[in-house]
Amino acid sequence: MRLRKFDDMHLHLRQGEMLKLVLPYTLSQCARALVMPNTSPAVLTASDLTNYRSEILQAAGSAKAGFEPLMTFKITPACDSSSIASLKSAGAIAGKLYPDGVTTNSEGGVRDFRALFPVYEAMQEAGLVLCLHGELPGAFSLDREEKFLEVLQEIAARFTRLKIVLEHVTTAAAVACVSALPANVAATITLHHLYITLDDLLGDKLNPHNFCKPVAKRPEDREALIKAATSGSAKFFFGSDSAPHSIEAKECACGAAGVYSAPVLAPLLKQLFDDAGSDQLENFVSRFGADFYGLPVNQDFIELKEEEWLVPEVLDGIKPFMAGSRLRWRLV
Repeated sequence: MRLRKFDDMHLHLRQGEMLKLVLPYTLSQCARALVMPNTSPAVLTASDLTNYRSEILQAAGSAKAGFEPLMTFKITPACDSSSIASLKSAGAIAGKLYPDGVTTNSEGGVRDFRALFPVYEAMQEAGLVLCLHGELPGAFSLDREEKFLEVLQEIAARFTRLKIVLEHVTTAAAVACVSALPANVAATITLHHLYITLDDLLGDKLNPHNFCKPVAKRPEDREALIKAATSGSAKFFFGSDSAPHSIEAKECACGAAGVYSAPVLAPLLKQLFDDAGSDQLENFVSRFGADFYGLPVNQDFIELKEEEWLVPEVLDGIKPFMAGSRLRWRLV
């Protein structure tokens, strides 16, 4: 079957050698990707953003003609509203807010969300999107997303022209909240949260490769995510949050958070939408995100073949999502 290339509206590409290893899987399936800024060091300034974009395009090589990295900057407590204009001029389309300590490279993140009101105002006037990692620092891990919803509601009520994305939602409460808010508020849903629950992380033996932030939740939460993704609601679109780490960084005493789903995006999403009896896959992965960000629909396509294959246990020293599983659809 022919399927329009994806817009992955939440992706971690890393840097250096890791970038070169993982980028080809995105290039093979996606026309665009919103690249997260929590690198080391983080993307904070216009020059940081320009340099990171250049590194990505250099790593893409000859394939860069068919791929557009959509660039973001990290919003920190030190972020100044006067920097927003230069970041936009450098090519930023969104700023990403990480609460303090809730995920990879979020140390020194935000705790006082109101202190950044001038930044949100500047982003609103510049037409930039505010992307929120929706977890409240200090709350119990399974409750962090739901506790954050009051923050989302306050920002949305105060900045009514600011486009806001609640990233990688994991709970029925978040789905309901985003659904009830005005059209300038949307959410991304990952591939892995459509498949796994907390049991897939620690219900039997501990599987560190299913450890991510926010952590996967209950079966009823997963069902709410599936319903939102497959329903045809333009408020929910695809962002993989594919976050590669070496096996050594995952299988250790203090394992890193992140699921590496990039190699299996199209086959697994096609399988899930088939199982749900939904014809909304292209809208979810290629249209709704573009519409929300004010981008034209991409004009490139991929081919999928209904043919069983086995997901490798390891790819370039990284364990992919669903490693060792047999999938029904294969990327041609």
